Amino acid sequence: MPPFVTVAAYAPHGVGMLGAGIVSEVFDTRGGGLPLFDFALCTDRPGKVRTDVGLPLVVEHGLDRLASADLVIALPWAEFRTPPGPAVLDALTAAHARGALVAAHCVGAFALAAAGLLDGRRATTHWRFARLLAERHPDVTVEPDALYIDEGPVVTGAGAAAGFDLCLHLLRREHGATTANAIARDLVLPSHRDGGQAQYLATPVPEDSRDERLTDVLAWAREHLHEPLPVAELARRALMSRRSFARRFAASTGTTPHAWLLSLRLGRAEELLETTDLPVEEIARAVGFGSAAVLRAQFVRRRGVPPRSYRRSFTRTPTV
Repeated sequence: MPPFVTVAAYAPHGVGMLGAGIVSEVFDTRGGGLPLFDFALCTDRPGKVRTDVGLPLVVEHGLDRLASADLVIALPWAEFRTPPGPAVLDALTAAHARGALVAAHCVGAFALAAAGLLDGRRATTHWRFARLLAERHPDVTVEPDALYIDEGPVVTGAGAAAGFDLCLHLLRREHGATTANAIARDLVLPSHRDGGQAQYLATPVPEDSRDERLTDVLAWAREHLHEPLPVAELARRALMSRRSFARRFAASTGTTPHAWLLSLRLGRAEELLETTDLPVEEIARAVGFGSAAVLRAQFVRRRGVPPRSYRRSFTRTPTV
């Protein structure tokens, strides 16, 4: 199917102002070669909708907008413990049945769960309410640490600012890394955040000289992806033991050095596949995979398609 163009975000009474703002900003019309999204907020009955901060929001579209959108997003709302009405659940189910991409930001996942769209799938939500989601919907495998969970036609995201991570992932998946990166730059955001919610659950680690050294090492690694970059070398540059470095890295990013580097290399490979006509073998060396075979194996495992298929889908320059 072609990448989504029409986007409808369901905004019930009590909708999160932050969530509504995030999707409105991400799918705004920008021009400059970027996709021209047809975006709209919709609700049960068009008119003024109460937000979680008390400010009214005028929503012009009703549930009929969900019937034609390529991407349907369930936004978080204050009364999420009470399931939406039958008309909303039917609209979400119908959108999924006709092949629309259905997503949920934060506790919007409760709406998808109530519609049965998360049964037998993995899902995430705001870490504070992950246990409640799991208790209410035992057929859903809830992963509280993830920033987003991609289950193909159904995608769920974590709370608050993680709505940006969810939307940028959807853009990256459907429109390519170049588009996602361009919109992230316009919003002054990282196109991909490392780690998951786990890094935000406990009291933040106080900043000290080791944090500054770690930041410098990560910046250095980004500029040297073509090199092997073993953990021992990164730890040496951070003036830490390997064990201390791994522990500090996990506390700061919520992931491991290996997973961080793999994500970084795949992201850079996507950009090169989209924006250059470099041979796959050369791209593999440039991002540190060493050979086209290794890049292909990682690409298929993590992205679901080989590099050349990805290039055919998202390239912006002629390939040879």
